[in-house]
Amino acid sequence: MDSNYPLYRRFTVEEWSQLRKNTPMVLDEADLKNVRGINENISIEEAETVFLPISRLLNLQFTGAKSMLEETGRFLEHSGTGRRNHAPYIIGLAGSVAVGKSTAARLLQLMLQRWPSHPKVDLVSTDGFLHPNAVLEERGIMDRKGFPESFDRESLLRFLSEIKSGQGKVKAPVYSHLVYDVVPDECIEVDRPDILIVEGLNVLQTGTLKPGGTDDFVSDYFDFSIYLDAKREIIRQWYIERFLVLCKTAFSDDRSYFHRYSELTEEEAIETADGIWTRINLKNLVENILPTRRRAGLILTKGANHRINEISLRNV
Repeated sequence: MDSNYPLYRRFTVEEWSQLRKNTPMVLDEADLKNVRGINENISIEEAETVFLPISRLLNLQFTGAKSMLEETGRFLEHSGTGRRNHAPYIIGLAGSVAVGKSTAARLLQLMLQRWPSHPKVDLVSTDGFLHPNAVLEERGIMDRKGFPESFDRESLLRFLSEIKSGQGKVKAPVYSHLVYDVVPDECIEVDRPDILIVEGLNVLQTGTLKPGGTDDFVSDYFDFSIYLDAKREIIRQWYIERFLVLCKTAFSDDRSYFHRYSELTEEEAIETADGIWTRINLKNLVENILPTRRRAGLILTKGANHRINEISLRNV
């Protein structure tokens, strides 16, 4: 991150780790095995020095927000307008394809759940709010999957509005990375969590307002936001490495949308992955995702070894 971000205070990992204070480590190697993604080899050390202080910060903010909500409820009760419904603390987590968002989100979910108060923490990916492939193909934007226009923004906003207003059993669509599409008639149910983590490419984007559409943005519903960052060339390499692993694993499944790639030689797979990255994912990163970085409350910057080496916390 450069000097154009004066609102942030930067920390080295060593400095940041001191903010853990006396927070006990609540995870072990078995826990990490369950949250790691492809090519993500997060260690107990990194979980302890980077993510444990983050969980402490989020828990402090969650506790403060809950207290404020209770105070507001008492104020409204006294004024005769009634007490507000349960409103969960919502965390947005953004970043490029292949940067490690899902792993970070799962790790934070697990850590936050194990605080002494044992808050209910749910996790939702915005992949489920992509338009189905049939719609993308009809609109001629299948090669722009992951770009802002490929998401059903209105449905995502409606989901967040219902969650934030305290409604119970709110449904979110399910996305299958195997078939590369939204799963028809399948959903997950989010029932009044204390904390909700919303992970996705475009969660911090403001976009362009359409005539007659809502003027809400997804980030309007966030109490805190995190951006997972790395240099473009590093993410490109991670994308290619992940693609090579998938060619030997998930793509070999006959049901996989990308089954045709399972027969590629390593050289062909690298060339294919590089082409997809340059034509689609890099373009989306530069045009839509990276410009939202300065809107995040916390920026986690990763080096080539997948380890976070700098933490930047927004001052205001």
